Amino acid sequence: MKPPAALVAVGSALACILTIHQLVNLRLLRRPPVDPPPVRSAVSLLVPARDEAHRITPTIESLLAQRDLDDAEILVLDDGSTDGTADVVRAAAGADPRVRVITGTAPTGGALGKPHACDQLAAAARGKTLVYVDADVILAPRAVAAAVAVLRGPQPLDLLCPWPRQVAAGLLGRLVQPLLAWSWSTTLPLRIAELSTRPSMAAANGQFLLVDADALRRAGGWQSVSGEVLDDIGLARAVRAVGGRTGIADGSTLATCHMYATGRELSAGYRKSLWAAFGSPAGALAVATALTVVYVLPAAAAATGSRVGLVGYGAAVTGRVFAQRWCGRPWDAAAHPLSVLAVLGLLASSWVGRVRGTLSWKGRAI
Repeated sequence: MKPPAALVAVGSALACILTIHQLVNLRLLRRPPVDPPPVRSAVSLLVPARDEAHRITPTIESLLAQRDLDDAEILVLDDGSTDGTADVVRAAAGADPRVRVITGTAPTGGALGKPHACDQLAAAARGKTLVYVDADVILAPRAVAAAVAVLRGPQPLDLLCPWPRQVAAGLLGRLVQPLLAWSWSTTLPLRIAELSTRPSMAAANGQFLLVDADALRRAGGWQSVSGEVLDDIGLARAVRAVGGRTGIADGSTLATCHMYATGRELSAGYRKSLWAAFGSPAGALAVATALTVVYVLPAAAAATGSRVGLVGYGAAVTGRVFAQRWCGRPWDAAAHPLSVLAVLGLLASSWVGRVRGTLSWKGRAI
């Protein structure tokens, strides 16, 4: 059965408009300098880690290899690990005096593990600039200096997320992971969002996040988002709520992140948090409907010979190709409708888990 022609026409038109909008966004996106100046002020490199022994060594090595930082410390918070994470960090650090391993305390009073760990790191840090790096992220040698140059540059920000390149493994990873950068680059008006302090226009990625220490304190610190599963976006909103400015930069040459090694890990990771992305079941349903109309129906119509549908499908694939600097292979873009359906399946599963109260992550209930 052919999709309704009117819906196909609307979906195809919107797909074209959003891809044009994405192209404008990419031209305006902040890009880090190739040759950043040295950072003279104190910088704290902060790594929250829970059961990361199997993959944290390259992260620590990349932090130790950072250049052009005159005064840097590296703090790793062992968040109740049971796999010897702290010992692995100490072995990777050797006798380097810049590295300090902190034994974290368990979250209480409804706080979630990640923001509680980040809050403890902030309390222990002495830097003017706090640089949070996840334990699955590897930085290029001058990544921090380049990111600080953007944060403290001519158009300074209080919080900056240089978006890392994502390493996608397996079929589900290749379908889903490219949508992370594609989503904000397609839908968020970046320059308007930067100029505005409206919390609703915040976007963030905690994999590689820089925040001014004073701005973090003004926003209430990580304690202000202690119960939020999407704590990175929550923190960006908190910074904006007190008049701060936040933004995204192209971090594809600065950092790589391998979030999930298997499809099972990916499903569990998205399931724990995707329910929070759109505010409510009604919001999730509205987004699911819009994604279906714009990115699934035109492709289905194109398969039945619709030229209008083919235009919409082509626009969607083009948008995915534009975003491939952050993840994926250009030819994976052809499966964009399947990517959307995969995310919608994960969204439905996430809400089922939320309603049933069965969501958890690394042994902790959410």
